[in-house]
Amino acid sequence: MTSPTPPRARTGQAPKPLDRAEFRERFLLDYQDPRFADEAGDALDRIEAIAWRNYDDNRKAPRTRKAGPGYADPDYALSVDWLEAKERIDAARARWADPASPSRVLLVCGSARNDGTCPGEISKSWRMLNMARDVLAAEHIEIDLLDLSRVTSDYGRHIHPCKGCVSTAMPLCHFPCSCYPNHAMRQTGDWMNEIYERWTAAHGVMIITPVYWYQSPSPLKLMIDRLVCADGGNPDPTSTHGKKSAEAKALELAGWGYPKHLEGRAYALAVHGDVAGIEMTRRGLSDWLDWMGFIDAGPAARLDRYIGYYESYAQSHEVLDRDAAMQAEIRGAAQALAVAVGELRAGTLSRPDAGVRRARPK
Repeated sequence: MTSPTPPRARTGQAPKPLDRAEFRERFLLDYQDPRFADEAGDALDRIEAIAWRNYDDNRKAPRTRKAGPGYADPDYALSVDWLEAKERIDAARARWADPASPSRVLLVCGSARNDGTCPGEISKSWRMLNMARDVLAAEHIEIDLLDLSRVTSDYGRHIHPCKGCVSTAMPLCHFPCSCYPNHAMRQTGDWMNEIYERWTAAHGVMIITPVYWYQSPSPLKLMIDRLVCADGGNPDPTSTHGKKSAEAKALELAGWGYPKHLEGRAYALAVHGDVAGIEMTRRGLSDWLDWMGFIDAGPAARLDRYIGYYESYAQSHEVLDRDAAMQAEIRGAAQALAVAVGELRAGTLSRPDAGVRRARPK
C-alpha cells in the first residue's frame, strides 16, 4: 500500500522581505541611546552592513556540522546549537532514568514580576515557591528553581514564541526546537535549550503562578507553547532536512508515533489570583500536563486559590503573610509531590491507565 501524496503547503501570508532602507531603520532602533552617537559612523555602518547580508541571505544558523551516525541523513548539516542542546537533553534523560540518581524536582515560578525590574518587588509566586522548596529540601530531593520572571529582568534573555510548525506537520516540530537561533532575523539568545534540559532531568515538576487577565502570564505561556515539541516532536531534523514541509507531511501521513519525550513525571500545581480566573487557568495547566503524560500528585497538589479577594494590590504581600491556610496548602502540595516522586521512582505509584493503548495518538 503506497502512502498518500502529502498535501501542498499553503502560502501567501508572510509579509514581503524588508528593503535595504527599511532594514537599516529597524536595525538602528537598538542604538537610539545618545551614548551610541560617538559610534554612529563607520563602526555601526559596518555592523549594520553585515547584519543586512545575513538577513538578505537568510543566514539562520551560521555554525553547523554534519549530524553524524544515528540520524536519518548523517551527512546533513545541523546547527551546532541544536546538536549541543540535544546532547545535553540525552545526558539529562540518562540521569533521570538512572535508579541510582537522586530524585529531582523542577520548581517553576510563572510570574513575570520581580524586584529587579519595573515592579520593584518580588512576586507572591516566588515566595510560595520557596515555601515548597523548604519542604522538598527536607525530603532530600534535589531542587531546580526555574524563575521565568528572568525574561523581564535579565539582559538578553528570551523565550521566543512558538512558530506553529506542528500545525503544518508533527515531524516538522523538532525536539529540541530547531526554529532558534535564527541569526538572520536577530532571534537569538533563546532560553529554551536550557529549559528543555531542565524539564528532562526532573522526576517531578511544581508550577506556581498567578493569573494575568484570565490566562497564564506571558513567560509561562511562551514556555508552554515551546514545550509542544516535547509531546510528539521529531528528534531527528535530518529526516525532514530542516524545515522541508513536504517531507514532514509525508512522514506524518506514513504513520507518526507522536513520542512523548517527557511522560512519566509527577506534578503539582498552584494557581493564585485576586479577582477571577483561577479555576480555568488551573484546569488548563492541569489538562496540559496530563496530556503530556505527567501524573498528578493528587487533589491536594492541584490548587486554585485567591489571595486577598478584591483587596488592594498594594497590600497583597501582607495578605499572604496573614493567610496561614494558603501557606499550609502550598507546603502540603509540595509534600504530596515528594511522596509521588518517591513512589514513582520505586515503581509503586498507581497509574490505572498505564496499559491503555492510545486509540487516537496526537
